[in-house]
Amino acid sequence: MSPDEFPGKPLSLAQACARLRFRHLQFLDILGRTRNLRLTAEQMHVTQPAATKILMDIEEILEARLFDRLSRGMRPNELGLFTLRYASAALDGQRKFVDEFNALKQGGHGHVTVGAITGSAAHVLVASVVEIQRLRPLLVIKILEQSSDQLIAWLAERKIDLMIGRFTTEDQRSQFHYEHLSAEPLHVVGGQHHPLRGATDLSLTELAHWPWILYPASTAVRKVSDDLFGGAGLALTAGVVETPSFLFALELMNTTHMMSLQPAALIQKYVDRGLLSRIPVELPDRMPSYGLITRLGEPPTPSAQAFIDVLRDTAGVVPDVLGE
Repeated sequence: MSPDEFPGKPLSLAQACARLRFRHLQFLDILGRTRNLRLTAEQMHVTQPAATKILMDIEEILEARLFDRLSRGMRPNELGLFTLRYASAALDGQRKFVDEFNALKQGGHGHVTVGAITGSAAHVLVASVVEIQRLRPLLVIKILEQSSDQLIAWLAERKIDLMIGRFTTEDQRSQFHYEHLSAEPLHVVGGQHHPLRGATDLSLTELAHWPWILYPASTAVRKVSDDLFGGAGLALTAGVVETPSFLFALELMNTTHMMSLQPAALIQKYVDRGLLSRIPVELPDRMPSYGLITRLGEPPTPSAQAFIDVLRDTAGVVPDVLGE
């Protein structure tokens, strides 16, 4: 039966689980990355005809064509893209199982991958890591720092076990479990010698005439800054630099007269050390709180649960499901 002749009947669980093997998943994962049968055959250490046969076997098992054969490579169709995501997630799950199994077998305590935003969450995270290492010194902890929109995508793709951050779209509230951790105040800051560091009675109108360093448009901090100026009918008129990197922003503020809206907990130690100056302007409390976000309806692994328990204690909260 050729791929073009597959009937439209539903795929059965027996077909998907009993006949689709690890080698098939490995093949799909490689082909999804290379989009080339020859390169896939090389990485699988098989001949190209054997690789073609593996793909035909997979399509026969699933009774669907997954790739369009082009003159220069392979292009996954909609079913193919869906299957590639499954193969990648399945392999990640198996790798995680093997790693954690080996760690437990050798007397360890498994591993946990945590995604976190910068700012106040970083301080909670550091304190939590210190405490979990005291309780479970052999636990392997992987920390990934990014903006909430990227962390949510990684959480959905199972690249992280949990995240400390915020929702970025309303539909995420029905897909993930949210638990409030803490609020996060914001301050306007500039370099250590910024001309406005000792000013009084500043207004947003005056600040709009200075150059700014802004977070990317997808971040919560950027939405706050856009709301502040946009709500007052103001536009920034002296130049803007966008960056998610606080360290780059720090260097830029200390070599120019640019200013930036930053989480208070993130900048406080730099202000205390004289490396940044707070620009005294009254800001409305518009920054949304951050929290612990996990996949809805999926119990955490023992390692992840242990970290979550420490995280709650560190943030000074008790379990408080808000349905967000």
